[in-house]
Amino acid sequence: MKTNTRFLLSAMMFLEYFIWGAWYVTMGTYMVSNLHATGLEIGATYSALAIATMISPFFVGLIADRFFAAQRIMGILHLIGALLLFLATRIEHSNTFYWVILSYSLLYMPTIALSNSVAFSQMTDPGKQFPWIRVFGTLGWIVAGVLIGQLGIEKNSSTFYMAATVSAGLGLLSFVLPNTPPKAQNADASKALGTEAFVLFKERPYLIFFIAAILVCIPLSFYYGFANPFLNEIHFSNAASKMTLGQVSEALFILAIPFLFNRIGVKKMLLMGMTAWILRYICFAYGNAEAGSWMLYAGIILHGICYDFFFVTGYMYTEKKAGEKIKNAAQGLFTFATYGVGMFIGTWFSGYIVDKNQTGDTHNWQNIWYVPAYIALAVLIYFILFFKEKKEKHLIINN
Repeated sequence: MKTNTRFLLSAMMFLEYFIWGAWYVTMGTYMVSNLHATGLEIGATYSALAIATMISPFFVGLIADRFFAAQRIMGILHLIGALLLFLATRIEHSNTFYWVILSYSLLYMPTIALSNSVAFSQMTDPGKQFPWIRVFGTLGWIVAGVLIGQLGIEKNSSTFYMAATVSAGLGLLSFVLPNTPPKAQNADASKALGTEAFVLFKERPYLIFFIAAILVCIPLSFYYGFANPFLNEIHFSNAASKMTLGQVSEALFILAIPFLFNRIGVKKMLLMGMTAWILRYICFAYGNAEAGSWMLYAGIILHGICYDFFFVTGYMYTEKKAGEKIKNAAQGLFTFATYGVGMFIGTWFSGYIVDKNQTGDTHNWQNIWYVPAYIALAVLIYFILFFKEKKEKHLIINN
């Protein structure tokens, strides 16, 4: 890969995830401070991204891949997205704000797949080259969080202005990215959704895992939607900056996955991931901004194990079970079920729980965090009892 191409792809990934990190993490805090939103309204707004996740495969598979060069459609989506992010700052009511965020999410989520397509099309060895390009996305998310925390703008519209500016920049940059012409001429709705992978459900271990993956997205929704409002409410300073430790942890732990996957197997890794969810919410339930701040840090840093050991391992497990022929469909189905269906359920449910534990302008956060901890515990018990995977050669990943 040429140096100029590598630079452009790295910049693309950096900006792609900078945008997401700039508005998404602190949106709940912004809605409380500026729109006086309820927990249910915040949860509903976070569900917009889940809805977009369920719809975007159709857009990418049936429209973008068939008729447009990936970099061009990505540029147009980001430019329109910049306008919607700016519009979000002019909204004064939660209901209207929801529709703006839903519209934006429907534009943004397809750009994740499109940016991956642009990157993969330029690679001769994606297995080795893609991680070194994708890591700039994690770096972009971290930089966005650090900037927001250090500038003290978590509660105001500056986060959306920042995301809008970068979105416009990436939109313009997209038009000079390497050309990635349309290619999926024979795409149809079933392939776009990944229904070819339904054959995997004939294997009981994968079906048990698949159900667990959807259910564990409910605890995940609590973290994404309400961790930042929680940390701000208890006066944990520079919360957005400190929350980026979760992404640092994610980047570090992902390096250990291939080694551990070989040594301890998929079941133990998934169990470790689910156990980490329980520990995270116990830390949040009993932590505070003073003597118990170490528990808050621990809950944030556990993100690496929570996410990598369940979801990244889950993607690897899905790919190995699917095989070469249907692996893309299987990954698409897994994403649809988790970040689509699972997160949609979780965002609404988490908002309901937060409202049930509100007293005036404050919340009983200990009771709130007990709920995802109990759910994670229930999923853990379910998984231990019913997941019985045979040791098979095709589950081993050779480095």
